[in-house]
Amino acid sequence: MSSHASIEIAWLEHGRGLDTPSYQTLHSAGMDLQAAVVEPVAIAPLERVLIPCGFVMAIPDGHEVQIRPRSGLALKNGITLPNAPGTIDADYRGELKIIMINLGSEPFTITRGMRIAQMVVAPVTRATWKQVDSPDHLSSTTRGTGGFGSTGH
Repeated sequence: MSSHASIEIAWLEHGRGLDTPSYQTLHSAGMDLQAAVVEPVAIAPLERVLIPCGFVMAIPDGHEVQIRPRSGLALKNGITLPNAPGTIDADYRGELKIIMINLGSEPFTITRGMRIAQMVVAPVTRATWKQVDSPDHLSSTTRGTGGFGSTGH
């Protein structure tokens, strides 16, 4: 079962004419985001760039937007997001911009309207801390302190 969140959006001048972020299939978790560049932007190997999406939005309270790479760009060209997933908080009202990096061996060019990333709208659970006297007072598990490959392959 899926839930619904309504997000207000306003286009900035350099984003006008682009598609509103949208799901590409019935069961897509993420909405594709387009580049709102005025001129093409070439990304050299190992270079990072900040690409504008051309809009601002109001994420509903109790939600966040996660920014994730597009698998096709990553596989075919080595283009990904160095901070994936990026988090956009509900109180942010600035332009959505995507940090991109070229991990490929050839330059890659971002053009206007290119689908560059995807955004997932997700509920946020806020945590509180409960201090205990010692590690022995934490609830126990079968795994315990095993980590970094301790569960096998």
